[in-house]
Parts: sequence; structure tokens; C-alpha cells
Amino acid sequence: MSNLNASYDTSIFKRDAESLGISLSDKQIHQFLLYYEMLVEKNKVMNLTAITEYPEVVKKHFVDSLALVKAYDLTGNKKLLDLGTGAGFPGIPLKIAFPNLKITLLDSLNKRINFLWDVIEELELYEIEAVHGRAEDYANKADYREQFDLCVSRAVANLATLSEYCLPFVKVGGFFIPYKSEKVSEELLQAQNAIKLLGGEVQDVISFLLPDSDISRNYVKIYKKKPTHGRYPRKAGLPSKEPL
Repeated sequence: MSNLNASYDTSIFKRDAESLGISLSDKQIHQFLLYYEMLVEKNKVMNLTAITEYPEVVKKHFVDSLALVKAYDLTGNKKLLDLGTGAGFPGIPLKIAFPNLKITLLDSLNKRINFLWDVIEELELYEIEAVHGRAEDYANKADYREQFDLCVSRAVANLATLSEYCLPFVKVGGFFIPYKSEKVSEELLQAQNAIKLLGGEVQDVISFLLPDSDISRNYVKIYKKKPTHGRYPRKAGLPSKEPL
């Protein structure tokens, strides 16, 4: 374990995590570094991320994923769905830092899911699954619909579309929190109707800069007030073509 930890400068990562109130053990740092190496290696043969330099991956993927603590209490055995997880962000970093979370990673590309299972195995993570499928299909399965305390997504889609994909998974009393960059106010305005139709209510927008950077982030904290009508999400393609 120590060999890998010694080959990278982890001081900035630890400091950034601490500024978020997260203290990472040597074992957790080791898991992050293993994940980084697997990501860069796999990225040579398939497109997982445009960001591959170690300091940038730490800041823009790892720290960015963990910054969710600014918007939500991640203690306790909460069930979390990471929709459109891609290379595993934010789900894998959240699982490493908060092993208590029960996490489902959902993505429509099977190659990514295979990679995520390799990561889960190599990092010896438990109570986490990687699922290949589309949100439209899984949102209608009894094991997944309205079963999660929290749904998160760093997927690039407008908020109305993302809400239609994500809110059906959230139990009443739970939250959907999309990771957004700085320009969120207009999206929010356009998504108000969709969020209400789907049983949600915007509770807060948390805006901040990532530690030691000028990278601005917004979390839109959407509370699930009532069940989502069975007609949502609509069939494949419609949520993005014709947002509610």
C-alpha cells in the first residue's frame, strides 16, 4: 500500500478533502490512487475522461465528487443512485470516502460498467453495484423506482431532462442533487414546471468554488415531496428531445 501512496504527492488532495470536513485514511488514499491508475490505463483503450493528469483528476473528479458534503449529510446507511455515472463520478469517490453508503452506479454503456466492476473488485468495495441500462427502463423496475434516499448525477443534460430521469428513483422525503457548473439560474427557471410535475421542489441552490481553485460549482437541492406519476419517465429519447 505504502509504495503507491509514496509515488504521488497526496498533500493537496488531503488538504482539499479536509477543507470539506473529510479526513481520508491511508487506505482510502490508496484506493483513490489505485482508481486513478486504473482510470488512466483504461482510458488508453476507451474514452472515459478527457482529464488524465493526476492533479487535475484529483481536483476536477475526486474533490469535485466529494464536495457533495456541502449539500447533503452523507453519514448513515443511505441508498444513493449515481445516474449516468460514466467513469464512476461521483459514485466511486463517494463510496471510498463514505463506505457506509449503499451505492448503485447506472450507465447505458456496458463497457463502462465492466470497467466499474473491475474498480469495485480491485478496491475491495462492498455494498456497491454497477448496472448496465437506461434510466427510462430502470425507473420502472420495482427494485429501483422510488427506492433511493438520494440520486446524484454529473451527466451533461439540461435540468428538466435530468429531473425526469432522476426523480422517479427518489423516495418521497429523499433528494435529487445534480452537479452543475456556474450557469444554473436559467436552467432552473426552465425546469420549474418539470420538477413540480415529477413531485419535486427546489429547496436550495448551493454555489461554491472548489477548494484552492476558481472552478465554480452549483448543487441544486431538489426535495421529493410526492410520488412521481407512473407515466414518467417517458419512453427513450423523449425527455431530452421534448423536456417537460
